[in-house]
Order: sequence, then structure tokens, then C-alpha cells
Amino acid sequence: MKPLTPVTPGARVALGISFFVVFAAVWSLATFGGFVQKTFLADPLSMLRSGWVLLTQMGFAHDIGMTVFRVVGGFVIAAALAVPLGVAMGAYKPVEAFFEPFISFARYLPASAFIPLLILWAGIGEAQKLAVIFIGSFFSLVLMISVTVGNTRRDLVEAAYTLGVKDASLIRRVLVPGAAPEIAEQLRMVLGWAWTYVIVAELIGASSGIGHMITDSQALLATDQIIFGIIVIGLIGLASDLLFKTVNRRLFPWAQLGR
Repeated sequence: MKPLTPVTPGARVALGISFFVVFAAVWSLATFGGFVQKTFLADPLSMLRSGWVLLTQMGFAHDIGMTVFRVVGGFVIAAALAVPLGVAMGAYKPVEAFFEPFISFARYLPASAFIPLLILWAGIGEAQKLAVIFIGSFFSLVLMISVTVGNTRRDLVEAAYTLGVKDASLIRRVLVPGAAPEIAEQLRMVLGWAWTYVIVAELIGASSGIGHMITDSQALLATDQIIFGIIVIGLIGLASDLLFKTVNRRLFPWAQLGR
């Protein structure tokens, strides 16, 4: 191994799978070997059996669908507003000076702290869950996009002005295309954060969703169901991450060079 030396796609897949194999082996050893009581950590087989029961008899597929809907909905709303505002802040310094102090302040506020207020304002329905995800995603995304657009190479900007490009065309033809690959990566990362926020939102005042199932399982000390719910979250998140990476590679192939 050499620092920053890329690995082949096949080696990357093999190494990634190897970690999961080692993790499952250690988990099995700890549980089947009697090192950890099942009350505190269920074994893999019990977890799979409970997962099958959840999916086939207890309507867990509906809970999964509701959680995915909340994540996608809240994330799309946040992205639809954050991308144009972030581009405007990165392109126009007066806009940045106006919005940046408040957004920098707001991004440090934990989304979970708003849950009591959001329940008071919006009830315990879908609006409250979407609002938690929006708050957790929007402000950080705006700042990330603003910095990316603001760091556009100055030689490209100067060349565009030399060729007679106007301000509006500069944003459309230089700033946005130049920042698009990194913005796409930022959207991918923030989507992962959205999963954290939705589970927190579902732990309080929810009647459906993966977080709701985990809360019910905790009351029953059903660690097998809790672990299955956590693994489902991870698998869906991993699938969405891989989908994002695939789309980004196809849309911006030049940005993948050297990775």
C-alpha cells in the first residue's frame, strides 16, 4: 500500500465485503460463544428470524416505506431551497454577507432540539418529520454549496468575462457547471445525515417508521428486532449512497479522474 494510491474496483469491492465478513464473525463469536448475553445483544440467526417475522407478520415493510418517504421528502425540500440559495451566496458577496451569519448560527442548532416545538406547531404528523429533516439538512448544505461556488477558479471567471459573458450567463455557464460535481457529492453526504434526523424524529411521537419500531422493541428488550431495524437503515443508506455515486460518475465523469 502507498499513500493516495487508488485500488482497482475489484479490490475495493473485495476489501469492503471482507470487513462485513469479519464483523459478522466477531458478532457470531461474541453471541454464540456466550461472551455476551442475548438480552443485551442478539445473535445473527435470532436477528434474521425476528426480521422475517417483522416483514411478513408485523407490517415492517410499511414502516420502511414511511421512513424512506420522510427521508426523501425532507431531503428534496431542503436541497431544492439550499442549492439556489447556496449558489447565490457563493456568486454574490452581498447576498453572502446578508445570509451567512444567520445560517452559520442555525447550522449549529441540533435538529432534535426542535422536535418539541415542531410537535407543538405541526403536531405529530408527517409535517413534523419532514421539518426535522429539513432543519438538519438545509443550513449545512447551503454553506457547503456557497463555499464550493465561491471557490471557483478565478482564471475561468476572468476568461469568461474576457469573452464577453454577462453576470447571469457567468453563473449559468461557468460557476454552476464548475461546482456541480462537488455539489453532487455534498448532496450525497447530506442525504446520509438525513437518515440520522428521521430516526430521531420517529423515536418521539410517531406511529410508524423504523424509529417507531425500534422504540417499541426497546420496551420489550427485543434486541434482535432493534438490530434488524438498524441493519435495514444501513442497507438502505448504503444502497442510496451507491446510487448517488453511480449517477454522479455518469453525470460528471471528468470529476472521477484520479480517485
